[in-house]
Amino acid sequence: MVSKLMAGKAASSAAKAIGEYQYPWREKLAKYKDELSKGVWGYWHLGAWKPLGISARRRARLRKEVLVAGENWPYDPERKEMKTKRKGHKVDRIAAEKREKTAKLMEKMPEMLFDYKKRRWEKKMKEEEKAKEDKAKEDK
Repeated sequence: MVSKLMAGKAASSAAKAIGEYQYPWREKLAKYKDELSKGVWGYWHLGAWKPLGISARRRARLRKEVLVAGENWPYDPERKEMKTKRKGHKVDRIAAEKREKTAKLMEKMPEMLFDYKKRRWEKKMKEEEKAKEDKAKEDK
């Protein structure tokens, strides 16, 4: 009976020790600190591409362990802006833009027609005045 208790305590203490030491991320982080600061995938050295000394899988696992522990992971690259290029057919986008433009122009249509009629009337008046002047010159 005593041996069973001793074995149980030994097993639980071994499991506890293994559980605490199963992912020693602090030691790994200290070990690969220089390597992680060189980049995510690798780096250029004297004109040659050098991969990292830690694999991407291990790097990802270490990153996950650090983040789960609530620590900060400063080795991620800065995120770029998202691309705004839309998918789909260009013809459809152009047609939609044309419809929008047409709708805006239709709102301005009464003003445009008024301006057009005004210009036409002014042109007609100028022509009539010119015709009167020419007729007056001929009469003299």
